[in-house]
Amino acid sequence: MGVVYWLGSRSVDLSNDPSMLGYQKSESFQMEKLYGQQGLLMDELSNDLKQPGTQALIITVMSVLIAGICLYFARLLDYEHGQPN
Repeated sequence: MGVVYWLGSRSVDLSNDPSMLGYQKSESFQMEKLYGQQGLLMDELSNDLKQPGTQALIITVMSVLIAGICLYFARLLDYEHGQPN
């Protein structure tokens, strides 16, 4: 079921479309002109973070990190109470 939803919800990738090349260049030039190099980098980062694959990776990494921290502190509490395992 999840695979069907994932396949149906994917948007068309226009990044390699030759007709969009001029638009992408002018958009990048305008962003750099208005906001400087940092603004252009922030726009690219924002666009990258909107990708579902990137979001899934961030959620996975954060979940593993939080679970590891919780297990670490639980082990410290057990050790303080004289139950080292």
